[in-house]
Amino acid sequence: MPYVNIKITNEGATPAQKEQLISGVTQLLVDVLGKNPNTTVVVIDEVATDNWGIGGIPVTRLRQQSSA
Repeated sequence: MPYVNIKITNEGATPAQKEQLISGVTQLLVDVLGKNPNTTVVVIDEVATDNWGIGGIPVTRLRQQSSA
């Protein structure tokens, strides 16, 4: 039973986009590894940009710096 955890920032992915991610990842596991889609679990975690850091800097601050 494959379990895939996708983490994205909570910057507005729509329900349709999330559905497409779930469907696409499931199909990829079917195509590449021959996994059963009925036992494939995909979870999407949305993380606040204050709780996500790159290079030691929170994404919130990185976004502010790049827009300044």
